[in-house]
Amino acid sequence: MTSPPDRDPGLQPERTRLAWRRTTLSSTVAAVLAAKAALHGGVTAEGIIICALCCALWLAFLTLAHHRITTLTTDSGPPPPLPPRHATAAVLCTVAVALCAAVLIY
Repeated sequence: MTSPPDRDPGLQPERTRLAWRRTTLSSTVAAVLAAKAALHGGVTAEGIIICALCCALWLAFLTLAHHRITTLTTDSGPPPPLPPRHATAAVLCTVAVALCAAVLIY
């Protein structure tokens, strides 16, 4: 019997990097639409606060995504797993943007 070959990661790091880029683009579109919705009826204090919050959340997510993309593009072997605190921060940013969208809708 022959032993199975070593695991070949193939294009998995590339697909993961592209997924982070797509998610960043989606986050950018969501932040722009949230800012537009917040300021659509005129400039109000509530609209400015929500717009600023969405922009801050977008910048936080962009920073996390950029860090992960640069980690995935290094050619020093397989990339390390995403640290739990980065994963938690990315999820919290996503949920917070969704909550901001819900506030803007209602």
